Amino acid sequence: MNTTVLSVARASYSTAKAALALVGAAALAAVLVLPWPQERYWKELPPLALLSLGDPFAAGVTAAGPIQTGVVDDALAREQRAVTEYVARRYRVSEQAAGGFVASAYRAGAERGVDPLLVLAVISVESRFNPVAESTVGAKGLMQVIPKYHLEKLSDHGGEQALLDPNVNIMVGTQILREYQRRLGDTEAALQMYAGAFDEPSSTYANKVLAEKARLEAVRQKARKPQSA
Repeated sequence: MNTTVLSVARASYSTAKAALALVGAAALAAVLVLPWPQERYWKELPPLALLSLGDPFAAGVTAAGPIQTGVVDDALAREQRAVTEYVARRYRVSEQAAGGFVASAYRAGAERGVDPLLVLAVISVESRFNPVAESTVGAKGLMQVIPKYHLEKLSDHGGEQALLDPNVNIMVGTQILREYQRRLGDTEAALQMYAGAFDEPSSTYANKVLAEKARLEAVRQKARKPQSA
């Protein structure tokens, strides 16, 4: 969503809220299902409920009608549990650690407008979910961020050593990936740039990440199937 459209959307949203407020509390309660504005609703979701939906303005998602909070929360929690179990089993990490990494990926994905499964797939290839991994070229943490190239992104987090904090590492890595997606307009190319292999013709790195994302997607789709009564 470009800046002009985003501004118009925000302005329209603010105008709609103001108009509803004039109707009065009784009318508002009759019209809306949610007891608070949508923007606050997105911020109030618990960590397990954070999916790539994110803020409808930040991620370019249009809300289609009222949200049934319990149904949404349950579905997203079920999805993240399934992804957590898959990560723990495949990469031999504890479910507690895997759950934290998955929650952080969903949170970062929601904030940056990136599919959290893509974030998790990058982590799987970069570090196999080792939060203290360091490479010979200085890449650090889960998403193997090289600090000297991203100092401005780290300044708000306390500098280079913050990359060993899984939450910071995932947030910064997701931010970098999103910037490359926007710049290049193509996820495969963005992944190749992320790996420092943009000119590599066979796209080996991107293929590995996308193959893992496909496996994660299968887990997500299975978790999303309606539960039997």
